[in-house]
Amino acid sequence: MMSLNEVRGTVLDNVELTGTPLCKALSDAVDGWLSDLFDETIARSTGVALVAVGGYGRAELAPYSDLDVLLVHNLEDEIEELASKLWYPLWDQGAKLGHSVRTISEAIELARSDLDTATSLLTIRHLAGDTELTRKLASSARTVWRKQAKTWLPRLEESAAERHERSGEVAFMLEPALKNGRGGLRDVHMLRWAGLTERGHGSLEETGLLEAHETILRARVELHRVSGRAGNVLLLQQQDAVAAALDYVDADALMADVASAGRAIAWHADEVMTQMIDGLRRRLPRLRRSAVVVGGPGVTVMEGRVHLEAEAEVTPEAVLRLTAAAAHHNARLAPTTIDRLQTASIEVDTPWSAELRKLFVDVFKAGHKAIPVVETIDQLGLFVPFIPEWAPNRSRPQRNAYHRFTVDRHLWETAAEAAAFIDEVERPDLLLVGALLHDIGKGYPGDHTVVGMELIPTIAGRMGFPQPDIDMLVAMCEHHLLLPDVATRRDLDDDGTIHGVADAAGSVEVLHLLRALTEADSIATGSSAWSRWKKQLVRDLANRAEFVLE
Repeated sequence: MMSLNEVRGTVLDNVELTGTPLCKALSDAVDGWLSDLFDETIARSTGVALVAVGGYGRAELAPYSDLDVLLVHNLEDEIEELASKLWYPLWDQGAKLGHSVRTISEAIELARSDLDTATSLLTIRHLAGDTELTRKLASSARTVWRKQAKTWLPRLEESAAERHERSGEVAFMLEPALKNGRGGLRDVHMLRWAGLTERGHGSLEETGLLEAHETILRARVELHRVSGRAGNVLLLQQQDAVAAALDYVDADALMADVASAGRAIAWHADEVMTQMIDGLRRRLPRLRRSAVVVGGPGVTVMEGRVHLEAEAEVTPEAVLRLTAAAAHHNARLAPTTIDRLQTASIEVDTPWSAELRKLFVDVFKAGHKAIPVVETIDQLGLFVPFIPEWAPNRSRPQRNAYHRFTVDRHLWETAAEAAAFIDEVERPDLLLVGALLHDIGKGYPGDHTVVGMELIPTIAGRMGFPQPDIDMLVAMCEHHLLLPDVATRRDLDDDGTIHGVADAAGSVEVLHLLRALTEADSIATGSSAWSRWKKQLVRDLANRAEFVLE
């Protein structure tokens, strides 16, 4: 009989296998090995069964993951001896086991109160022994899970929130936690578990997450393979090797796919879980009975949900009214509204009307409350139509320790931070739009500042800004690093330094915009980019330059 490591090695040596096919092949190979071991050591077909649970039960066995198994039985006194016959050879092989021995009633009783046990039993798979025991356990586990949906769905949501707090977001971390991060594999598992309740929503196929799940799974499998050990955090120094193993052009391309997949999973998980838990807590009254009309005709807010009324047309103005209403009321789009938007396409007339431009700016005046709503609009494919030049920046990674977000999320974060400074500038609209566009050139070849200065006149002109406003937006892009660079590297007591900054800004109005943008951009970048010391230097420099300009 081959050793367990030899069985594992025959699968891992096949470089043609990645992602789900590798996990399935590895699960099948280990299944056969464990079945043979059971026949040799326990050698009975009634009263005891060996089953796979958890990830192994899903046949998603990653190269160096634990073997999660359960020995289920209905015996009186010989089970400890039988279990030892099975576990000791596995330990001698160096296997990392997640194992337990229980009767059906013991397993079900624990599943009534323990979330991990309850979810692990939802994917049990027979390996050897008494097939009737496995069938009864699987059936009982699913019945209990469905009956306790009111308990388990909120617990799943709470557990996910705690996990996300510990592990961060897959889409935006420099070194993402592929399993436990927000938008990672565990969120896909959560959707599957939730889908087995009576209020379950569609399968992964129906939610369109199969590709996103496969992207994350492939990255995790190759992380195991290239590192030679179990691991879920894709470290910076491992990303090149994982990218090469998966035939990506480079690590940037890999991380862009990982970020995009993580965003899709996170968004779907949020929407599905919120809808399911809302359904548990109450039956919503009819919209017209208690809805509050906001943001213009056809848009209403009720009990934390924003609705587009049935008779209202999906237009660019309606999309922005919905987004602004959700952001300013800290609400989510209603499921029926999301369904309508998913099948809608919009064409934005150029130049924009004054109303459309105002609605666009109003979205970002909501600050950080705008980000999850804009993410929803982007996931529905309705953000890029407003700024087509945005597309190359979607989920684009910034693989350095300085930045904590992808390019697109960094721009949203900068605009959100800038909302705190709109009272400090003469033109809040230019501050928010300038913050949103200052790094737009990063999605294109060449110096991102130079590229941005070339793109912004087209974008701002399409938005309907007059030429003087466009010039100020270009200046914000051109000089968005001016104040922090000069403040931290030059002598602020040198008159030439101060006059140089004043000349570059050209006016007090632009200088105020640059000062606010600098702070917003730095805070959005990360903790290493901003400090009280740096803030004081920038403000001191801006004040001196303002004195010269005045």
